[in-house]
Amino acid sequence: MDLQLKGKTALVTGSTGGIGYGIALGLLREGTTVYVNGRSRESVNTAITKLKQEVPGALVEGFVADFAKVEEVNQLISALREVDILINNVGVYGDQPFETTGDEVWLHDFEVNVLSGVRLSRHYAPLMKAKNWGRIIFISSESAINIPEDMILYGVTKTAYLALSRGLAKHLKGTNVTVNAILPGPTLAEGTAKMFEQIARDKGISVEQAQIEFIKEKRPSSIIQRWADTQEVANMVVYIASPLSSATSGAALRVDGGVVDSAF
Repeated sequence: MDLQLKGKTALVTGSTGGIGYGIALGLLREGTTVYVNGRSRESVNTAITKLKQEVPGALVEGFVADFAKVEEVNQLISALREVDILINNVGVYGDQPFETTGDEVWLHDFEVNVLSGVRLSRHYAPLMKAKNWGRIIFISSESAINIPEDMILYGVTKTAYLALSRGLAKHLKGTNVTVNAILPGPTLAEGTAKMFEQIARDKGISVEQAQIEFIKEKRPSSIIQRWADTQEVANMVVYIASPLSSATSGAALRVDGGVVDSAF
């Protein structure tokens, strides 16, 4: 299927690995010019090299920006004044016991997970509206609905993206600029792969068995009963970024393997 993305430009934040890299790869395969982002020049250059190897002739460039630092966000905006597609993917998570997670961590994670999307959308949305076409996509999580008790902060930031996405979609009603949120479930990426390698060594089991045990213990409601891979999530994002998705806006679209126990 031709997703009609040739000639479009896209910024994918946090795209040197994981879901963001998968999204960049999917867009490049459709002929989109993609701007990737990471926190270091080395990670950005490595991602660009890999993407060009996977998609010969790919039109891909990179920007270094740490989204915890507003001045670096402003520098990115100054360098990249306009895009057709904005993928707000960058995010942080980790071990966050509620009683011992201090204000500085809450503020840092809000800067990265929430305000990054606010700042970029605040700049690019009016430009999209002026030309009457654009796509803004927020990568939320099933944790926005199914709040994990060991990562309440992460869940709160991802719930904020649902409100932000829906509100911005309504703000842009009547235009050809759509805004949507994507909710991945457990997804294998570089960080989770290393985690399971360690768990497997500690327990004397295979990596595959460690992954299965996690799903059974932590996400027992999963319907697919396995981890998704990044490209499965990226496939949904690339479609929603395309002109073919023009009647979908203000939606929270789950790619969670059925973890959220709801038909809606």
